[in-house]
Amino acid sequence: PRRVPTVPVKNLNGSSPVNPALAGITGILMSAAGLPVCLTRPPKLVLHPPPVSKSEIQSIPGISHTCRKTTKKQAKKGKTPEEVLKKYLQKVRHPPDEDCTICMERLSAPSGYKGPQPAVKPDLVGKLVKCGHVFHLHCLVAMYNNGNKDGSLQCPTCKTIYGVKTGTQPPGKMEYHLIPHALPGHSDCKTIRIIYNIPPGVQGPEHPNPGKSFTARGFPRHCYLPDSEKGRKVLKLLLIAWDRRLIFAIGTSSTTGESDTVIWNEIHHKTEFGSNLTGHGYPDINYLDNVLAELAAQGITEESLAQEKD
Repeated sequence: PRRVPTVPVKNLNGSSPVNPALAGITGILMSAAGLPVCLTRPPKLVLHPPPVSKSEIQSIPGISHTCRKTTKKQAKKGKTPEEVLKKYLQKVRHPPDEDCTICMERLSAPSGYKGPQPAVKPDLVGKLVKCGHVFHLHCLVAMYNNGNKDGSLQCPTCKTIYGVKTGTQPPGKMEYHLIPHALPGHSDCKTIRIIYNIPPGVQGPEHPNPGKSFTARGFPRHCYLPDSEKGRKVLKLLLIAWDRRLIFAIGTSSTTGESDTVIWNEIHHKTEFGSNLTGHGYPDINYLDNVLAELAAQGITEESLAQEKD
């Protein structure tokens, strides 16, 4: 028998008649052409789990407490940029015949940086000790001054991190616990629920527009991980990312275009509990590995867990 084509109808039971009307017109046209048609409902978006009572919520084995708070940015140690960079660099007496990827001038020539002038000679060249990439010292100091000035440095060529990278996440609270429901694709375990809450406030000196108000849309934000060995590992690393203020930032929303608002900061979370219609849910067999790679790109790895214990 011939396969009957289907016309998915969004919002079939909703208040707007537009989508059902369009589907109806499509069905009429297909029928007029002698084609059979069947209307179908699309899969349902499931953002949240079934209701969970307080007595059903449990702490996560192997992870202390159920809540973390962040306060305002701590004062940094009074080291000059030159003192910070000295730990990560070796001086290069004979620069290679290539461009500095920061200013795009030849390394054999003085730095082409035209902004506020750092207190270092523009013709000095240094090599980062771990990755071996070479830059004008003048350019590296300028780059450091334009960043978070937290004592860390990230190679602009390969993104290798030197020191402990921290972010500019505004103050807030992170809660985490177990709920007795399974995620699609993880029927063999319970679910870790993370709840982020950041209130609106005023931007500090580390933010894009110091002294200006910022908004915080969509909070509290609920996120989900399977309560598996790898899921608990991801949670432990997310706790470090939270403490280092790397999960959120203040910037321009890619979905609404709103500026001076709290946005995600390149560490993806799953905010859809029982479906994956938006791409932010389950099942997703690659998600845990992908988020581990994103955390590593921020300098948060299993080594970080060992350092936290130390």
